[in-house]
Amino acid sequence: QDASLRSVDLNHVITLLKGSGSKDLEDEQLKTLKKVVKHFENGIPLKNIAQITEILNLCAEKMNEQEAFTEPLCGLIKLFGLPFLKQKSSDEVNYSVEVSQSIAQLGYLMRVPSSQVKIRICKSIVSFYNIELPGKLLSGYQPTNANYKIQMAEEGGLAEALVSSLALVENQLTETLWILKTLQHLSTSEISCRQMVKAQAASRLCLYLNGADPSGQLMFRSSDILWSLLEKASKEEVVNQLSSLECVLALKEVFVSLVTRGFRHDDQQLRNDLLVIATLLAENPAVPMIESGFAKLLIVLATFTEVKLPNPLVKGFKLTYSNEDFEMKKLLFNIIGILSKDQSAVQLLSENHVMPALLYYVKLNHQKSGFLDWSAAQYEDLQLHAIAVLASVAPALVDKYLSCQANTLLLVFLEWCIGQDPFFSLGHSFHGTGGRGNKLAQMRYSLRVLRSVVALYDDAVSINLCDQGAISQLLDILKFAADKSKEKEGTLLLEIQADVLFILSVLCEHDVHRKELFSCGGIDILIPFFKMDPRKLYSGLGHSCLLLSALDCLWSCVVGCCIAEDSFIEKQGIFLLMDLLALKEKNLCNIILGILVEFSDNPKTTLHMSIWRGKRDQTAANLLIQLWRQEEVDLGVKRDQYGRIVDTKRPIVTSFQKRQKVIPVPANCPSFAIMEISESIRAKVYSLFCKLGFENLPGLSAKDFVTLAIIQRYIDFKIGEVWSEISAEIKEEFRPVTADERALKVISAISENTGEAVVALQTEVLEIEDRHKIQEEKETYNEIQATQTQRELINKSWENFLTRTSNYEALKKAKILQETLIDASRTKLKIYNEQDYSTDIPNLHTTV
Repeated sequence: QDASLRSVDLNHVITLLKGSGSKDLEDEQLKTLKKVVKHFENGIPLKNIAQITEILNLCAEKMNEQEAFTEPLCGLIKLFGLPFLKQKSSDEVNYSVEVSQSIAQLGYLMRVPSSQVKIRICKSIVSFYNIELPGKLLSGYQPTNANYKIQMAEEGGLAEALVSSLALVENQLTETLWILKTLQHLSTSEISCRQMVKAQAASRLCLYLNGADPSGQLMFRSSDILWSLLEKASKEEVVNQLSSLECVLALKEVFVSLVTRGFRHDDQQLRNDLLVIATLLAENPAVPMIESGFAKLLIVLATFTEVKLPNPLVKGFKLTYSNEDFEMKKLLFNIIGILSKDQSAVQLLSENHVMPALLYYVKLNHQKSGFLDWSAAQYEDLQLHAIAVLASVAPALVDKYLSCQANTLLLVFLEWCIGQDPFFSLGHSFHGTGGRGNKLAQMRYSLRVLRSVVALYDDAVSINLCDQGAISQLLDILKFAADKSKEKEGTLLLEIQADVLFILSVLCEHDVHRKELFSCGGIDILIPFFKMDPRKLYSGLGHSCLLLSALDCLWSCVVGCCIAEDSFIEKQGIFLLMDLLALKEKNLCNIILGILVEFSDNPKTTLHMSIWRGKRDQTAANLLIQLWRQEEVDLGVKRDQYGRIVDTKRPIVTSFQKRQKVIPVPANCPSFAIMEISESIRAKVYSLFCKLGFENLPGLSAKDFVTLAIIQRYIDFKIGEVWSEISAEIKEEFRPVTADERALKVISAISENTGEAVVALQTEVLEIEDRHKIQEEKETYNEIQATQTQRELINKSWENFLTRTSNYEALKKAKILQETLIDASRTKLKIYNEQDYSTDIPNLHTTV
């Protein structure tokens, strides 16, 4: 050990401090403590940290009796602000428990009733974050890592103890500010922030925001710590702690003071920070924003420049058009959007003219005469933000929306958006994304407003729009966006097209006259969407959503109107739908099949489906059967390896239905068997086959016919399934009478017999197929055999030829045989005056 360390026996010091009584002993204790402080003025070795902590605690106890111990106690606390020293690298780990407990003890010493001690503790903890090395170190020792003390403070829970100590320094401004300064440093750590939240720091700090402090440090330090808690700890927990009426009133009071009297740059920044916290509180419906009057104040502030009505709540406030005021304006717009989701705040929004204030921005950008103090970029940002908020507010204030003629303003604004007027959007803001140099951002948010109000399915809104020619204008916008997409495709244009398609769907859904208006130019615009490259569906840009919107528009705007249907079919629309169906996309199949079922009432549809051919000459019937089989695999319906029915009692029941227990339901509630019809595609496939027919279907294999037998009896199986549920529900509640029980058995037997009949038909189809395959195999074998025989004859003839050419005796025999055959072929009757012709060629030596 270093010789300098032997001059102080810490165990002796501890024993000395435990004694009490005489004045001489007290003097000796004070002298010894000063000696300890002097000895460790260059830092405390980690191995001595536990002993120093014990001495610290004993000194604190002595101070409660004698104030003379205050100075040595502060000296000991100051030692904790010096670097800790280690002999070996492993000391940091080996002594980590003792060190964390020692640092935590500093937090508990805040209970000592001395301002000097409290401030000294805070100063020592602050020094953790800016350690200054002493002039010289003890020989053989090195300082610990820079973050070692901070880590030990986290492990010891120092932050939690300091938050609790705030209750001990109420009405003591200096001590409070020092504790807040210390907590500011500690709040840079996520662990410490979580500890502070555990000690209810958020609610405690909120009450300090409007505390009496001429310097303003109390407000700034408290808000800074609150920000750290929101960023690094649980945001939900912090908001819950700030949800009390007392905290909201405190927040409101300090916000009002900053709005009316805060003209410094720092005050304006703090005002905006508090506004963000208020925004987070407004997102929680349980927070009493309305009861406290804070919500009304924020609404009035958000709209006072547009409405221009005197209001005592904003007396003394003047907009300076600085960057901070610009940010405040956007934050206030944002709060309006949040409050619009709270039903209890709707009345406030209506009374304080929020609708006309937001609609003030729905005007051509060169008409912004009322906002000359905003720059072009700032005005554009505010305009887009206001229209985006309008999309949230309009559905909540439909009556105000209509009375302000919002539809007219939006349609005129949209007309400007697709017009040729020169306009160079800066596109700097969040809402201006993708709109640089064009009017697409304005178009996007205006359409969102229309979409939000149309989605209410309010007849007054729809009639008002259609009376102003919205359908034809929307088709122009759709064509404009579609043409722009051909030049350069992006998410913004895809979203615009999807929104227009949705709006048209809602407007035309139940009105034949509107469908006729749509058919004039809409079908030509709609057709290209169904020719989309299937690879784009996986691009992630939104093509899948766009295609679904187009299908929904087709269903709502075309189906049910003969003129529109015929026009769509004539433009080969059914072929395009079948091509999409052949992709077998799970999210598309159901809606496409539904559309085809609706179209199937038109006789031209069935003809087009019968004519359609897909890849490898696939027919519509084959495609529908494949979809049926895949659906049954997904639903867990049991089939054998050939596709035949396994359970004849419940042939089409799904695995989900099998797992469900018997649950008696009222007569007006659909059972599982009925709900399954709407959720799966099997009922739609069955409906289409009812139109196509079940016979003389081309392009089907034996396996397809096996599946077709099930499809053909789908409705019978479904009826049997429903009766099975009825029977199970009856038996669950009570025992049926004999006649009813007999009737239920007969119904069950009929269903089972139907299943067995289908199985027999399926087996017969498979057997016919097997026989056909066997016959084909025989014919193929005979062809192979004939081919082999012919090959053998050719080979034998070739061998004979070679023998005759290489063996003269064989040639002579062949010649004799040839002549014999020639003679045998001549007639034996002698014809009068007939001339004989020789069959031999002179000097020929071959038999070929």
